[in-house]
Amino acid sequence: MPDTRNALFWRWYRTLPVLFMTAMLALTLVVEVLPIDMVRGVFFPVSYAEKIDDAAERHGVDAHLVAAVIRCESGWNETAQSGAGAVGLMQLMPDTAKSIAGLGLVDTNAYDPNRLTDASTNIEYGTAYLAYLQSQLETQDEVICAYNAGIGAVQGWQQAADGSEFVDIIAYPETREYLNSVNEAQRQYAKYYPNGMSVV
Repeated sequence: MPDTRNALFWRWYRTLPVLFMTAMLALTLVVEVLPIDMVRGVFFPVSYAEKIDDAAERHGVDAHLVAAVIRCESGWNETAQSGAGAVGLMQLMPDTAKSIAGLGLVDTNAYDPNRLTDASTNIEYGTAYLAYLQSQLETQDEVICAYNAGIGAVQGWQQAADGSEFVDIIAYPETREYLNSVNEAQRQYAKYYPNGMSVV
């Protein structure tokens, strides 16, 4: 009897991954044949599209990247707050927003850095922060990692790189996963919103 149970276990152990891969392939095929509007609405919905496009254009940041950061940071929840104190759609630390305001990168008369749960304000500061990181770093991968781990961490990794590829020297597994998630989300948003987030 134990041998029979053992054989059944190993049969299912080998079968389950095949079933999972078959289901994923079927889902991929379904997504490819569905109308683009339906895929957008179900798998890649966007809120505040005009605000994202406006802030992205104002600060010289790809709107698809802004949307990808929002998706990965808060899942489009404007009242999200992390245990570390990050706030809103783009999960900004209040001190980061105040630093961005202090650098004169955001019009504080229009966007109060103390109102980070307001969607427009949060998108403005988050996008301005991405623009700041772009001005300090060389590649988008570095910008994404700095958004997650801090610019100091990224600069430290750069100094220790010793000719290695940047992706290979990311010290934090969470940041490596974050980079993959944001890059993938950006690719999908670019695919389903090719003319900007508010032009469908």
